[in-house]
Amino acid sequence: MKKINVGIFIFDQMETLDFAGPFEVFSVTGQRSGDGIFQVFTIAAQSGPVLAVNGLSINPHYVMEDCPEIEILIIPGGVGAREVLNQKPLLDWVKNTSVEAELVLSVCTGALILAQCGLLKGLKATTHHQCLELLKELEPTLTVTGTERFVDNGKILTAAGISAGIDMSLYVVERLLGREQAEETAHYMEYPY
Repeated sequence: MKKINVGIFIFDQMETLDFAGPFEVFSVTGQRSGDGIFQVFTIAAQSGPVLAVNGLSINPHYVMEDCPEIEILIIPGGVGAREVLNQKPLLDWVKNTSVEAELVLSVCTGALILAQCGLLKGLKATTHHQCLELLKELEPTLTVTGTERFVDNGKILTAAGISAGIDMSLYVVERLLGREQAEETAHYMEYPY
């Protein structure tokens, strides 16, 4: 069975759990009954280490120009997301990759990046509770909610702050593979679902 490609866009000063939570969920799904269902990899603007918040160093698997096809694109947040908002080549890559992807997921202030790309027009979304107003400023047509862990718009899903990315990822596993698989993954992770 062909694995589903999950690409996580990483950048300096992203929140560690924003990318690591979904990375763990998709990586371990199906491993107890085989070699897993998802092929998870990270993508950065350039080669070399990416420094997350608090100094965690991550070596990306790919750079934007040479990454494989992405079926599920994940955009984390963190203080570094604000810097991405001003980098047109990065925004263009996110926008173009989002068109081709089957699902686009943001965690925390990754929603700001999606808004800046024009991908949240007329949708409902969430982000970290401290950035709800900023999200609304970036996309005035958006219905912003601060009461939901994640929001499913079909192709585009957004999660609230940090740990909510795990909840959203488990939900996507359930949506694609069924409740039993999501529960098995959560149980393995010892995460309440």
